[in-house]
Amino acid sequence: MLKLVVPKGSLEKATFELFEAADLKINRGSDRDYNGSIDDPRIASVSVLRPQEIPVYVEDGYFDLGVTGEDWIAETGSQVVKVTALNYSKQTDRPVKLVLAVPRDAGITEPQQMKPESRISTEFPNLTKRFFDELGIPVRVFLSYGATEAKVPEIVDAIVDLTETGSTLKRNGMEIVHVLLESRTQLIANPSAYEDAEKRRAIEDLKILLLGAVDARGKVLVKLNVSKASLDEVVALLPAMRAPTVSELAETGFFAVETVVAKNTINTLIPQLKALGAEDILELPVTKIIP
Repeated sequence: MLKLVVPKGSLEKATFELFEAADLKINRGSDRDYNGSIDDPRIASVSVLRPQEIPVYVEDGYFDLGVTGEDWIAETGSQVVKVTALNYSKQTDRPVKLVLAVPRDAGITEPQQMKPESRISTEFPNLTKRFFDELGIPVRVFLSYGATEAKVPEIVDAIVDLTETGSTLKRNGMEIVHVLLESRTQLIANPSAYEDAEKRRAIEDLKILLLGAVDARGKVLVKLNVSKASLDEVVALLPAMRAPTVSELAETGFFAVETVVAKNTINTLIPQLKALGAEDILELPVTKIIP
Protein backbone atom coordinates (compact mmCIF):
# COMPACT_ATOMS: atom_id res chain seq x y z
CA MET A 1 0.00 0.00 0.00
CA LEU A 2 2.52 2.63 1.13
CA LYS A 3 5.75 3.41 -0.68
CA LEU A 4 8.25 4.33 2.03
CA VAL A 5 11.62 6.06 1.72
CA VAL A 6 14.16 6.28 4.55
CA PRO A 7 17.44 8.21 4.76
CA LYS A 8 20.85 6.93 3.80
CA GLY A 9 23.96 8.37 5.45
CA SER A 10 24.25 9.82 8.94
CA LEU A 11 20.65 9.01 9.96
CA GLU A 12 20.63 5.56 8.38
CA LYS A 13 21.71 3.43 11.35
CA ALA A 14 19.49 5.23 13.87
CA THR A 15 16.49 5.05 11.52
CA PHE A 16 16.88 1.32 10.88
CA GLU A 17 17.21 0.71 14.63
CA LEU A 18 14.05 2.72 15.31
CA PHE A 19 12.02 0.83 12.73
CA GLU A 20 13.21 -2.49 14.13
CA ALA A 21 12.25 -1.41 17.67
CA ALA A 22 8.80 -0.51 16.30
CA ASP A 23 8.47 -4.08 14.90
CA LEU A 24 8.92 -2.70 11.39
CA LYS A 25 12.31 -4.22 10.61
CA ILE A 26 13.70 -3.14 7.23
CA ASN A 27 15.21 -6.10 5.39
CA ARG A 28 17.98 -5.60 2.82
CA GLY A 29 20.41 -7.93 1.09
CA SER A 30 23.32 -5.71 2.21
CA ASP A 31 24.04 -2.25 3.60
CA ARG A 32 24.68 -1.07 0.05
CA ASP A 33 21.22 -1.94 -1.26
CA TYR A 34 18.96 0.98 -2.07
CA ASN A 35 15.79 -1.11 -1.83
CA GLY A 36 14.35 -3.23 0.95
CA SER A 37 11.16 -4.57 2.40
CA ILE A 38 9.18 -4.64 5.63
CA ASP A 39 7.07 -7.66 6.53
CA ASP A 40 3.93 -5.59 7.00
CA PRO A 41 0.90 -5.45 4.68
CA ARG A 42 0.71 -1.67 5.03
CA ILE A 43 4.12 -1.16 3.39
CA ALA A 44 4.48 -2.07 -0.28
CA SER A 45 8.11 -1.05 -0.78
CA VAL A 46 11.09 0.57 0.94
CA SER A 47 13.76 2.73 -0.69
CA VAL A 48 16.91 4.18 0.87
CA LEU A 49 18.01 7.60 -0.45
CA ARG A 50 19.95 10.65 0.67
CA PRO A 51 17.85 12.70 3.11
CA GLN A 52 18.16 15.88 1.04
CA GLU A 53 16.36 14.16 -1.85
CA ILE A 54 13.51 12.72 0.18
CA PRO A 55 11.25 15.80 0.64
CA VAL A 56 11.20 16.51 -3.10
CA TYR A 57 10.40 12.92 -4.07
CA VAL A 58 7.67 12.66 -1.42
CA GLU A 59 6.14 15.95 -2.59
CA ASP A 60 6.15 14.73 -6.20
CA GLY A 61 4.41 11.47 -5.26
CA TYR A 62 7.20 9.01 -5.94
CA PHE A 63 6.76 7.97 -2.31
CA ASP A 64 3.79 8.16 0.05
CA LEU A 65 5.80 8.37 3.25
CA GLY A 66 9.35 9.33 4.16
CA VAL A 67 11.79 10.08 6.95
CA THR A 68 14.05 13.12 6.66
CA GLY A 69 15.24 16.14 8.59
CA GLU A 70 13.36 19.37 9.15
CA ASP A 71 16.43 21.09 7.71
CA TRP A 72 16.01 19.45 4.30
CA ILE A 73 12.29 20.21 4.19
CA ALA A 74 13.13 23.87 4.76
CA GLU A 75 16.08 23.88 2.34
CA THR A 76 14.09 22.37 -0.53
CA GLY A 77 10.87 24.25 0.26
CA SER A 78 8.95 21.02 -0.34
CA GLN A 79 5.20 20.98 0.28
CA VAL A 80 4.75 17.83 2.35
CA VAL A 81 2.66 16.84 5.35
CA LYS A 82 4.68 16.73 8.57
CA VAL A 83 3.02 13.70 10.18
CA THR A 84 5.10 13.83 13.37
CA ALA A 85 8.53 14.67 14.70
CA LEU A 86 10.64 11.65 15.63
CA ASN A 87 12.95 12.73 18.41
CA TYR A 88 16.21 11.13 17.41
CA SER A 89 19.29 12.13 15.45
CA LYS A 90 22.67 10.62 14.60
CA GLN A 91 24.13 10.56 18.14
CA THR A 92 21.49 11.82 20.56
CA ASP A 93 17.76 12.36 21.06
CA ARG A 94 18.23 16.12 20.84
CA PRO A 95 17.53 18.18 17.71
CA VAL A 96 20.46 19.04 15.48
CA LYS A 97 21.18 22.72 14.89
CA LEU A 98 21.97 24.55 11.68
CA VAL A 99 24.50 27.15 12.80
CA LEU A 100 26.63 29.97 11.51
CA ALA A 101 30.20 29.38 12.71
CA VAL A 102 33.31 31.51 12.28
CA PRO A 103 37.00 31.08 13.19
CA ARG A 104 37.58 31.62 16.90
CA ASP A 105 39.98 34.51 16.25
CA ALA A 106 37.69 36.31 13.76
CA GLY A 107 36.37 38.75 16.38
CA ILE A 108 32.75 38.08 15.30
CA THR A 109 30.12 37.43 17.96
CA GLU A 110 26.90 37.97 16.00
CA PRO A 111 25.88 37.51 12.34
CA GLN A 112 25.35 41.25 11.78
CA GLN A 113 29.12 41.66 12.03
CA MET A 114 29.77 39.61 8.90
CA LYS A 115 31.31 41.79 6.18
CA PRO A 116 29.62 42.22 2.78
CA GLU A 117 30.88 39.69 0.21
CA SER A 118 31.97 37.28 2.94
CA ARG A 119 32.45 33.75 1.61
CA ILE A 120 30.14 31.18 3.22
CA SER A 121 30.48 27.42 2.70
CA THR A 122 27.39 25.27 3.31
CA GLU A 123 25.34 22.29 2.24
CA PHE A 124 22.26 24.52 2.65
CA PRO A 125 22.63 27.33 0.07
CA ASN A 126 18.94 28.29 -0.01
CA LEU A 127 18.58 28.61 3.77
CA THR A 128 21.90 30.45 3.98
CA LYS A 129 21.03 32.94 1.23
CA ARG A 130 17.59 33.63 2.75
CA PHE A 131 19.17 34.22 6.16
CA PHE A 132 21.71 36.78 4.92
CA ASP A 133 19.16 38.40 2.59
CA GLU A 134 16.96 39.05 5.62
CA LEU A 135 19.96 40.63 7.37
CA GLY A 136 20.64 42.78 4.29
CA ILE A 137 24.21 41.48 3.99
CA PRO A 138 25.29 40.36 0.50
CA VAL A 139 27.46 37.25 0.79
CA ARG A 140 28.97 34.70 -1.56
CA VAL A 141 27.55 31.24 -0.89
CA PHE A 142 29.60 28.20 -1.90
CA LEU A 143 27.97 24.77 -1.99
CA SER A 144 29.87 22.28 0.18
CA TYR A 145 29.95 18.53 -0.34
CA GLY A 146 31.17 17.65 3.15
CA ALA A 147 33.98 18.51 5.59
CA THR A 148 32.65 22.07 5.53
CA GLU A 149 34.70 23.22 8.52
CA ALA A 150 37.94 22.23 6.76
CA LYS A 151 37.49 25.06 4.23
CA VAL A 152 38.00 27.80 6.84
CA PRO A 153 39.88 30.15 6.69
CA GLU A 154 41.84 29.41 3.52
CA ILE A 155 38.86 29.11 1.18
CA VAL A 156 35.91 30.72 3.01
CA ASP A 157 35.31 33.11 5.89
CA ALA A 158 32.53 31.21 7.68
CA ILE A 159 30.31 28.17 7.40
CA VAL A 160 26.65 27.30 7.88
CA ASP A 161 26.58 23.69 9.02
CA LEU A 162 24.72 21.11 11.09
CA THR A 163 25.90 20.17 14.55
CA GLU A 164 24.58 18.01 17.37
CA THR A 165 27.09 18.78 20.11
CA GLY A 166 29.36 21.44 18.57
CA SER A 167 32.44 19.37 19.46
CA THR A 168 33.69 18.99 15.86
CA LEU A 169 33.47 22.74 15.30
CA LYS A 170 35.39 23.43 18.51
CA ARG A 171 38.10 20.96 17.59
CA ASN A 172 38.55 22.84 14.32
CA GLY A 173 38.86 26.25 16.00
CA MET A 174 35.31 27.40 15.18
CA GLU A 175 32.80 29.33 17.27
CA ILE A 176 29.02 29.27 16.81
CA VAL A 177 27.63 32.79 16.53
CA HIS A 178 24.02 32.06 15.55
CA VAL A 179 21.53 29.19 15.28
CA LEU A 180 19.55 29.45 12.03
CA LEU A 181 17.34 26.44 12.63
CA GLU A 182 16.72 23.59 15.05
CA SER A 183 15.97 20.44 13.13
CA ARG A 184 14.31 17.23 14.25
CA THR A 185 13.82 14.11 12.21
CA GLN A 186 10.37 14.20 10.62
CA LEU A 187 7.97 11.55 9.36
CA ILE A 188 6.51 13.18 6.24
CA ALA A 189 3.76 12.25 3.80
CA ASN A 190 2.72 13.13 0.29
CA PRO A 191 -0.35 15.43 0.58
CA SER A 192 -2.47 13.32 -1.80
CA ALA A 193 -1.56 10.09 -0.01
CA TYR A 194 -2.45 11.67 3.32
CA GLU A 195 -5.88 12.65 1.97
CA ASP A 196 -6.57 9.05 0.90
CA ALA A 197 -8.57 7.46 3.74
CA GLU A 198 -6.97 4.01 3.53
CA LYS A 199 -3.43 5.33 3.27
CA ARG A 200 -4.10 7.84 6.05
CA ARG A 201 -5.13 5.01 8.41
CA ALA A 202 -1.96 3.09 7.54
CA ILE A 203 0.20 6.17 8.10
CA GLU A 204 -1.41 6.83 11.48
CA ASP A 205 -0.86 3.18 12.47
CA LEU A 206 2.85 3.43 11.64
CA LYS A 207 3.08 6.73 13.47
CA ILE A 208 1.78 5.08 16.67
CA LEU A 209 4.37 2.30 16.44
CA LEU A 210 7.29 4.62 15.69
CA LEU A 211 6.41 7.10 18.46
CA GLY A 212 5.99 4.19 20.86
CA ALA A 213 9.51 3.04 20.05
CA VAL A 214 10.91 6.58 20.38
CA ASP A 215 9.23 7.07 23.77
CA ALA A 216 10.62 3.76 25.06
CA ARG A 217 14.23 4.70 24.35
CA GLY A 218 16.30 4.90 27.51
CA LYS A 219 13.54 3.45 29.70
CA VAL A 220 13.11 0.19 31.60
CA LEU A 221 10.29 -1.53 33.44
CA VAL A 222 10.87 -2.08 37.16
CA LYS A 223 8.84 -4.69 39.06
CA LEU A 224 9.15 -5.47 42.77
CA ASN A 225 7.38 -6.83 45.81
CA VAL A 226 7.02 -4.89 49.04
CA SER A 227 5.26 -5.21 52.38
CA LYS A 228 2.28 -3.06 53.26
CA ALA A 229 4.38 -1.32 55.92
CA SER A 230 6.88 -0.06 53.30
CA LEU A 231 4.47 0.41 50.39
CA ASP A 232 3.88 4.17 50.72
CA GLU A 233 7.61 4.97 50.95
CA VAL A 234 8.44 2.81 47.92
CA VAL A 235 5.63 4.28 45.79
CA ALA A 236 6.68 7.81 46.74
CA LEU A 237 10.20 7.09 45.48
CA LEU A 238 9.15 5.70 42.13
CA PRO A 239 8.58 7.98 39.14
CA ALA A 240 5.81 7.04 36.70
CA MET A 241 3.97 8.29 33.64
CA ARG A 242 0.86 8.53 35.83
CA ALA A 243 1.34 6.45 38.97
CA PRO A 244 2.98 3.10 39.68
CA THR A 245 0.77 0.04 39.25
CA VAL A 246 0.12 -1.56 42.64
CA SER A 247 -1.64 -4.91 43.15
CA GLU A 248 -2.11 -7.03 46.26
CA LEU A 249 -0.38 -10.41 46.33
CA ALA A 250 -1.99 -13.67 47.44
CA GLU A 251 0.30 -13.51 50.47
CA THR A 252 -1.48 -11.20 52.87
CA GLY A 253 0.27 -7.94 53.61
CA PHE A 254 2.43 -7.85 50.44
CA PHE A 255 2.02 -5.93 47.19
CA ALA A 256 3.47 -6.08 43.68
CA VAL A 257 4.56 -2.73 42.25
CA GLU A 258 5.63 -1.91 38.69
CA THR A 259 6.49 1.24 36.80
CA VAL A 260 8.60 2.58 33.92
CA VAL A 261 11.73 4.56 34.83
CA ALA A 262 14.64 6.16 33.02
CA LYS A 263 17.47 3.67 32.45
CA ASN A 264 20.08 6.21 33.60
CA THR A 265 18.49 6.38 37.08
CA ILE A 266 18.26 2.66 37.76
CA ASN A 267 21.76 2.29 39.24
CA THR A 268 20.84 4.58 42.14
CA LEU A 269 17.15 3.66 42.31
CA ILE A 270 17.57 -0.08 42.98
CA PRO A 271 19.72 0.35 46.14
CA GLN A 272 17.25 2.95 47.44
CA LEU A 273 14.33 0.57 46.84
CA LYS A 274 16.18 -2.25 48.57
CA ALA A 275 16.91 -0.03 51.56
CA LEU A 276 13.19 0.73 51.87
CA GLY A 277 12.35 -2.97 52.03
CA ALA A 278 11.61 -3.81 48.39
CA GLU A 279 12.18 -7.45 47.41
CA ASP A 280 12.37 -9.52 44.19
CA ILE A 281 13.31 -6.45 42.13
CA LEU A 282 13.24 -7.03 38.36
CA GLU A 283 14.54 -4.71 35.63
CA LEU A 284 13.08 -5.45 32.19
CA PRO A 285 13.68 -3.79 28.79
CA VAL A 286 10.89 -1.73 27.20
CA THR A 287 10.57 -1.62 23.41
CA LYS A 288 7.44 0.51 22.98
CA ILE A 289 5.35 2.84 25.13
CA ILE A 290 1.90 3.63 23.71
CA PRO A 291 0.02 6.31 25.70
